[in-house]
Amino acid sequence: MKQVVQNYKRGELAVLDVPVPGCKPGGVLVRSAYSLISTGTELMKVSEAGMSMLGKARSRPDQVAKVMQSVTTNGVPATYRKVMGKLDSYTPLGYSLCGVVEQVGTGIDDVAVGDLVACAGNEHALHAELNWVPKNLYAPVPDGLPAQHAAFGTVGSIALQGVRRGEPLLGDVALVIGLGLIGQLVVQLLTASGVRVVGVDPDPVRCELAERLGAAACGDPASTAVEAAVAELSGGHGVDQVYLAAGGGSNEPVELAARLCRDRGRVVDIGKCRLDLPWNAYYEKELDVRFSRSYGPGRYDPEYELEGRDYPIGYVRWTERRNLACFLDLAARGRVDVEPLVSHIADFDDAVDTYQRLQDGDLKAVAVLFRYPGHAGEAEEAGEAGQAAAPTMAVPAVNVGRSPARVARTPVRLAFVGAGNYATSMLLPHLAQRDGIELSAVVTTTALSAANAQRKFGFAEATTDLDAVLGDKSIDAVFVVTRHSSHAELTRQALLAGKAVFVEKPMALTEDELADVLTAVEESGNDRLQVGFNRRFAPLLQEAKKRFGTQSGPASLRYLVNAGRLQHGSWYLQQGTEGSRFAGEGGHFIDTASWLLEADPVSVYAVAPSGNDDLQVVLRYPDGSTATISYVTTGASGFPKETLDLVADGKVLRLDDFARAAVYDGRRKRWVSSRLPKARDKGQNAELAAFVKAVRTGAPMPVPLESLVATTAATLAVRAGLASGAPVTLARAR
Repeated sequence: MKQVVQNYKRGELAVLDVPVPGCKPGGVLVRSAYSLISTGTELMKVSEAGMSMLGKARSRPDQVAKVMQSVTTNGVPATYRKVMGKLDSYTPLGYSLCGVVEQVGTGIDDVAVGDLVACAGNEHALHAELNWVPKNLYAPVPDGLPAQHAAFGTVGSIALQGVRRGEPLLGDVALVIGLGLIGQLVVQLLTASGVRVVGVDPDPVRCELAERLGAAACGDPASTAVEAAVAELSGGHGVDQVYLAAGGGSNEPVELAARLCRDRGRVVDIGKCRLDLPWNAYYEKELDVRFSRSYGPGRYDPEYELEGRDYPIGYVRWTERRNLACFLDLAARGRVDVEPLVSHIADFDDAVDTYQRLQDGDLKAVAVLFRYPGHAGEAEEAGEAGQAAAPTMAVPAVNVGRSPARVARTPVRLAFVGAGNYATSMLLPHLAQRDGIELSAVVTTTALSAANAQRKFGFAEATTDLDAVLGDKSIDAVFVVTRHSSHAELTRQALLAGKAVFVEKPMALTEDELADVLTAVEESGNDRLQVGFNRRFAPLLQEAKKRFGTQSGPASLRYLVNAGRLQHGSWYLQQGTEGSRFAGEGGHFIDTASWLLEADPVSVYAVAPSGNDDLQVVLRYPDGSTATISYVTTGASGFPKETLDLVADGKVLRLDDFARAAVYDGRRKRWVSSRLPKARDKGQNAELAAFVKAVRTGAPMPVPLESLVATTAATLAVRAGLASGAPVTLARAR
């Protein structure tokens, strides 16, 4: 798909071909019909990108402060590399659009494929052909409201939240300073609330437009007409509220607000303008200065925006999503008219030229819309379809001309990327005690966590510089133990650097990420990859499989995972960025089932009850065997976390939470073993030993890459199956 991006270092604007975002649980995949250019916020960002480095620093003193802190912590070279790397990368533009729901994620029941929705958010409502949008950042479009008008939903919510912060009453008089896009909407919303409005803007065209849309009077801030209008409408007392919707570096707006506001009036800052408050003027009138934070309550709260946790209406009447729905309703009923604000509609393919014309002043506009190709026909087609077709997911082939395995010297030199709880509790304690290993470097995003890992486990070096570690030819293998969303990219980089890689599950969160990893394998000839599927290495389970023996007919496997609820604040709950819990953990259980059945699945069927994270996943195998994985979060905490039964050929293998195992044959137990609960061994130590041995000797990796790919594809297929409601066929590419 295509997306508008900008390089903040060079100021370059481009329309790039980028991967289609996955439809994660808790949101919908939306195909854009129209997206709105914010002629204030976005053009300010575009303008800043064209500045010199000194100009950028002057315009963003908050970021300069962060850079100086980084210099103090990490030193000048590392900070320079970090800053230049961030600047010299593409960033998205856009935050307000309307489009058609193309795919519905797990947990969404208020919209269906083909519905028209308005979307918000500078990470989710981008100038792109497709966007994944979480539940609390979209709202259904009322019948009869055109898509190009619904695309104003986000900026309308910003204006609406600003008006709410002013708490206007019937008969009040208000002053709106700045009659750009937000200011024009504020004028209309106030007028619809029974407030008489005076507008201020140096542009006479915008003043005339505001008067046509309901303002009682408008004028230049330097003219006496504005003061005269305020005096007449307010009986000489001054306005009840002032709404600052202006931008720029002038302090005139806040000075004008103090001069024309009544005693104990309210000043609401909506835009981004200079706020050097004249103390005497604000103190003598005891003015109430308020800030309006974007679209409304919920903004910048990841639990609300990404995880879909709504605020109870009894405590928070107007949230981001409720503001969005309210503005759409006002527009649908004609209480707000956005059509006069549309100065230009450009084809999406002409996005770069449109931005350039706006920046150069060739195109003077209040609001500009991007129109996406074929949106009308696609909307009708989606509406007729009503539901996504049952998908087939390709299991990518592993095509690589393998390079000769690099045999490591002794000791084997290891580097860790990430030093969180799992790395420091389940992996490093085993490695730190193993002979023939040198812990060479630990890389983290924060210096302190790296320093802690270095002190505790004896790493030779602690750093935040990943590139330096990947470029160190003496390092034999890299462990990727970071948050899920970074696994695929870090694995790709390490493979291309020629390292053996141990990546904690999951290998990838999307099909595109999986493809990127395999492309790196193909390009480098380096297939030295292991994913942290440790349960197949558990000594108790390995012994049980050996005692069970080879199956001669189809088997039935049941795996109950009593996962339990996560603690509040866990990053696992950030499904918008880190994927669902099953996307992160499910590979463990699929890999274990496939290893026991000695085959890769050929189809996946998934169902989930509404209201929680419980899942039932049924895997079908080539010989007719099936594996049912019950992944539940609502069970009793006192029940074992993992129980497994394998039934075939008149035999049963039973595993109880890696503490006890038994094999039944006929009417008797043929073998039984138990261990103390504190001695549960889920295979991490044996898995690490096998990986290190393979690195040292050049032997094949402990698990074939084809198996890792098949397990990852099956895990990803769960999401597709939940969306379609039908089994997903896993077709291995040739």
